[in-house]
Amino acid sequence: MKRKFRKLITPFLCTTILFACGKSEDSSTVTSTNLNAEVNINTLNTIGDSDIQTVVSELATYSEDDLYTEWKNEDPTYIQLNGETATYEGSGAVVVSESTIYIRTGGVYVLTGTLDDGQIVVEAEDKSTVRLVLNGVDIHSSTSAPIYVKDAEKTVISLPEGTENTISDGTQYVYDDKEKEEPNSAIFSKDNLTINGDGKLTIEANFNDGIIGKDELRITGGNIVVTAEDDAIVGRDLVAVQEGNLMLTAGGDGIKSTNDEDAEKGNIALEGGTYNIVADNNGIQAQASLYVLDGEYTIATGGGSPETIGINEFASGGHSEDSTTTTETTSAKGLKATTELVIGGGTFVIDSFDDAIHSSKSVLFVDGELTIASGDDGIHADSSVVTKGGSITITKTYEGIESNIVAIAGGTIDITSADDGLNVGGGADSSGDNMVETISEDHLIQITGGYVSVNSLGDGLDSNGSFVMTDGTVVVNGPTDDGNGQIDYVDTFEISGGVLVAAGSTKTQTSSDTSRQYAIMMTYSEAQAAGTIVHIEDSEGNTIATFAPEKDYQSLYISSPDLEKNSSYKLYSGGASTGTETNGLYTDSDYSGGTIIVDFTISDVMTSLNG
Repeated sequence: MKRKFRKLITPFLCTTILFACGKSEDSSTVTSTNLNAEVNINTLNTIGDSDIQTVVSELATYSEDDLYTEWKNEDPTYIQLNGETATYEGSGAVVVSESTIYIRTGGVYVLTGTLDDGQIVVEAEDKSTVRLVLNGVDIHSSTSAPIYVKDAEKTVISLPEGTENTISDGTQYVYDDKEKEEPNSAIFSKDNLTINGDGKLTIEANFNDGIIGKDELRITGGNIVVTAEDDAIVGRDLVAVQEGNLMLTAGGDGIKSTNDEDAEKGNIALEGGTYNIVADNNGIQAQASLYVLDGEYTIATGGGSPETIGINEFASGGHSEDSTTTTETTSAKGLKATTELVIGGGTFVIDSFDDAIHSSKSVLFVDGELTIASGDDGIHADSSVVTKGGSITITKTYEGIESNIVAIAGGTIDITSADDGLNVGGGADSSGDNMVETISEDHLIQITGGYVSVNSLGDGLDSNGSFVMTDGTVVVNGPTDDGNGQIDYVDTFEISGGVLVAAGSTKTQTSSDTSRQYAIMMTYSEAQAAGTIVHIEDSEGNTIATFAPEKDYQSLYISSPDLEKNSSYKLYSGGASTGTETNGLYTDSDYSGGTIIVDFTISDVMTSLNG
């Protein structure tokens, strides 16, 4: 990234960060020869090396009545909605007052029919679960929540298979509680709420939110379609989804939790389901932590990413043009958490105006398949981003992955960015050419495994601290202008393992002399055309690397464990290869037809070549 200026700050991470060079037995930990310190990725979030399924199971528990069961043998009370009023049969405590139906005790209540302008009010005097079976209903209220759980230990809304149910409200409410302005959603519960079954529930929330659970909200099934003036689904203490098909269109957020008073609450746990979310603001937002185990997610926020993102244009993801301040505007992020954001599986397609993945603390990606187009950062965390597996493809973004620490221990990452590919030092969502960049010993890019490809207009790998690599494969294509470099760091870049190939401008930096793996830096007298193969082989004809950069280039950095001290090599240009190519890098290369540009011998950790 182009830097206006920098300022030195003191370390601020709560975790003690110690840097590395040299691979330990645990690939998550690297030790440093020059800083006498180490960083372990399992200390960067509360999950650590724990099984995510166990963590989520402890957070989001389910009881027997959260799961759909057949209700006909449970002594149900049948409520027939008849337009302007209702009748009922059964032993349940039901009071019908014109178009308002009150449910006074726990039990199973089966609702059928149409209520033109009325309300179902749950106000149970006992502590038993109230189960509302929507067995084909159309309920509308012009002045309040069509379903209002005013008082109940727990309410379950069941959707029998094959049924279609519609809940809709008006554009103005008369509040039952004027001070709290409640209820304020089409389905509103002051207590725990669960939705289950295989039927369809359509909610047209014309006043405010679609569904609100003021305590814990669970969904274990159902085809749920919500169109909301503001937020589609809201749970205060917890939103937990096991299964279901959710299609959400929201003028605010798609799914959110809101408890900001208890640090242990305000979480979202998604274990499965299918999600199609179109939101003006955030797709899924957790006031505390967001955990995803599985599911299929298609999320578009803020109208989606801009058609083009220029490197010198100011990314508009909630930043001020004042270089010394950051102001929060409307947030239109894909997935957002205040504390931790953990992805342990699932398939995601996110098209966001703002960051696609955002946490005010840490992001942990363990498994899953993520495809991103973003108008700002692809993945942003104020403290750390850690990847252990899975697949991340960022097709369009301002900066690919940004945090104070980016630690890649596994997985496949493919980034195409208008500015930096990996950026360390941005901190609190401070992308943009006018940002105040900071330099700190707590800033680190650490690569101990996996595969990373960066195609950038800005710096490929940018650390306002250090860069450590002990294993894995990294391929950098670009930038082409000399205002940016393939590798850019402030303190040190120590490499002791893995393969790193980077082609682009002559501004790039190379590995530090404290590294324990050899590297070469080839600088050409003039720019080479994109696709022109560079091939390096040893004196026995064994291939060290075959690379066809995807952009024009004038310099090439290669570090490989196959480069050995006092050994001789040839560097070829042009020719062809029949090997398998990924991001320009060939494997199983069968190379021929090139021209020898330079013969050289490795004598130092860093060997500079010209041609």
